[in-house]
Amino acid sequence: MSYIKETFIFVLMNFLTNTLLFKRIAILISLIIVSLILWNTAVFFQKFKQEERAKIEIFATAQRELSTNEDLNANVDLPLKIIKNSTDIPMILVNEVGEIEYKNLDTIKSQDPIYVQNQLQKMKSENAPIEISYNGKNKKFIYYRDSDLLNKLTYYPLALILILVLFLSVIYLFFSSNKAAETNKLWTGMAKETAHQIGTPLSSLLGWIAILKMEKINEKYVSEIEKDVHRLNTIANRFSKIGSVPELKKENIVHITKQVYDYLESRSSKQILFTFYSERKELFVNLNNELFGWVIENLIKNAIDAMQKEGALKLEIAPIGKNVKICISDSGKGMHKSLFKQIFKPGFTTKKRGWGLGLSLSKRIVEDYHKGKISVQKSEIGKGTTFEILLESV
Repeated sequence: MSYIKETFIFVLMNFLTNTLLFKRIAILISLIIVSLILWNTAVFFQKFKQEERAKIEIFATAQRELSTNEDLNANVDLPLKIIKNSTDIPMILVNEVGEIEYKNLDTIKSQDPIYVQNQLQKMKSENAPIEISYNGKNKKFIYYRDSDLLNKLTYYPLALILILVLFLSVIYLFFSSNKAAETNKLWTGMAKETAHQIGTPLSSLLGWIAILKMEKINEKYVSEIEKDVHRLNTIANRFSKIGSVPELKKENIVHITKQVYDYLESRSSKQILFTFYSERKELFVNLNNELFGWVIENLIKNAIDAMQKEGALKLEIAPIGKNVKICISDSGKGMHKSLFKQIFKPGFTTKKRGWGLGLSLSKRIVEDYHKGKISVQKSEIGKGTTFEILLESV
């Protein structure tokens, strides 16, 4: 058994170490990719911006050629073509007296002088103007802003980063689910091996009980030993069923619950007042006896621990419409409402000793296997807690 435990711990630690190493490598690669994307985009943006200024300078040269050309027979096809094809960069031409000409602005919005003035201020803040003059006379200034294509390019890194984050999230979820699956397999294997190991001494104990009966030992002692051996057998069967879909049968839930209740009451502190109440002697539900008994046992043991072996414990069973309701109440220390859902998470515990698996297993048995519901009905600090189980009756 010790060897199995050490092997399990080694495999689990090795898996977690490799997973942590992978996460660190993935984070490092992601940071490198994001840095390269941002650097490449910044370089491309500046280059594109320089090309746009070069276009404006060519446009200014064409304007100068047209305004200074006095020869009526001169060929002006090239300047006209340049001016005609300059359609992608919004610009405003302002002369010495403040008169404005605009190009490539929204045709409808540009009818509003305020819109044009706002665009001019924006252009002045984004780029230095380009001067057009002939021998220092008839000066004009071309103001321009970045094209719509260049503005859209600013969102390109953000889009890439979002895609990268999405991609990494998918990878993370994939590996997290794999990790959970691997951990579940380890726990399942460990549980089944435990059940197998318990089987050998159980067979031996049954033999010794038979010998004790032949020796005519006090029947009361032998009966109690038989109960404990039966209990061990039940525990072994529970562990053997972990990881497999249990078989459900129509059972009297009152009788099964009372069996677990009676066993725990007889082995608990006499300072705890146990109360069992059921409106009916028979209420039928599709159950797996051993797994459902495990749930009742976990809840009763938690109640006993919460009361520190002194207080009152009450178990009630009642039909509620098409369901059967089981309530287990204690007069223990209680809990805050914020913990009502957390206590069912694997590993969460308020005890100094414990793995935090009892309630999470109970939730899985009730909700996944029996299609019922388990929850904290109510709890008050210093007054106690009530757990509720709802199962469909048949």
